[in-house]
Amino acid sequence: MTDYRRLRVALLGAGAVGSQVAALLRQHADELADRAGARLELAGIAVRDVDAKRDADLPRELFTTDAESLIVGADIVIELLGGIEPARTYLLQAINSGADIVTANKALLATHGPEIFDAADQVGAEVYYEAAAAGAIPIIRPLRDSLAGDRVQRIMGIVNGTTNYILDRMDTEGAEFSDVLADAQRLGYAEADPTADVEGYDAAQKAAILASLAFHTTVPLDAVHREGITGIDKSMMDAARHAGYVIKLLAVCERLVEASGESISVRVYPALVDRKHPLASVHGANNAVFVQAEAAGNLMFYGAGAGGVQTASAVLGDVVSAARRHIAGGVGVGESTLANLPIVPIGRVTTRYQITLEVDDQPGVLATVAGTLSEGRVSIATVEQTVVSAGNGEPGVARLVIGTHKAVEQDLSDTVARLAASGVVERVVSVLRVEGD
Repeated sequence: MTDYRRLRVALLGAGAVGSQVAALLRQHADELADRAGARLELAGIAVRDVDAKRDADLPRELFTTDAESLIVGADIVIELLGGIEPARTYLLQAINSGADIVTANKALLATHGPEIFDAADQVGAEVYYEAAAAGAIPIIRPLRDSLAGDRVQRIMGIVNGTTNYILDRMDTEGAEFSDVLADAQRLGYAEADPTADVEGYDAAQKAAILASLAFHTTVPLDAVHREGITGIDKSMMDAARHAGYVIKLLAVCERLVEASGESISVRVYPALVDRKHPLASVHGANNAVFVQAEAAGNLMFYGAGAGGVQTASAVLGDVVSAARRHIAGGVGVGESTLANLPIVPIGRVTTRYQITLEVDDQPGVLATVAGTLSEGRVSIATVEQTVVSAGNGEPGVARLVIGTHKAVEQDLSDTVARLAASGVVERVVSVLRVEGD
């Protein structure tokens, strides 16, 4: 057996991912030592309750409630607690004690990333976070390292497994949102309080991380436009399917070229994706990130976006990288955010739209709608009309599904507001953006 140098690894948190990380560190100790060039010694696991039930069989003596003592003297600290505090405090303590850190904490990095990265830069430590954006899918290293010499133009990501599971079943089975959400909660895909997933908060955090890497610009979480999927219903799914689309919750990170120069847009919302696009075939709770780069072209990263053992794979990959850096020595590689591109509001984004309206079934209504759209600089590409008769000779209600050419978001929003107040529109059923052209 090779006599490797020993590196002390402190693990904070022993939930679904943490338990698997600890088990794999012990189970594959010899293999990991050969790959890292160092023996990774699990010094201990900090938890709130040492007697809580775990997802893996681990010796009780590894557990402690004293995280601060465990951090002191560790070479690598793995943070899998989630949330902001005490994770932020522990990571800063670990960095200041000279440790490299590995984290899967998307919420922390999206809100306090610059603080964490700056602290690491000050002492020459490094922050590893492959598991923070798409679970087991390797996307952080490709953006940070492999594409560092390229110019990323656009990222479209399905980065939340819960919402993809819900929307996929609504599309393939014709199920209603509430019914699929209940199944997702029963199967463990969704939390008892699913707000972070279904309202897009989780995806927005990941979008901020991906955009920061792709465009070498710090992206604050409050600069990410966010919409959830709670308004998506069966009729919208049917209309999308009929038009050749599928609805996906997308994280879109885009480089924009305007007269004033380059800027970026970062947004999360349910969007229509052409069924021929690779993202349309991402089913179940899987994730995928579609990257468009100037030189490399189109790249697709696909796989499990969550799950204990799957996410543990990404965490352990970071641990091996951190160990190799310790052995090689030298200063950690800092984050590249010097591009400092401005982040534009959603109103300046240009894309295509599908607008669904319920209108009076009266002569001249379509002409009024078309005229209002034209006045608002929104050009019609397609129109489909269906009529529901009211009976007894009374006028019925027509449903118009209007596909547009590319339009500026603010123009579209203002125009839809005028349509709603026009007197001929009974209800604006939905406005969905079309992505992936």
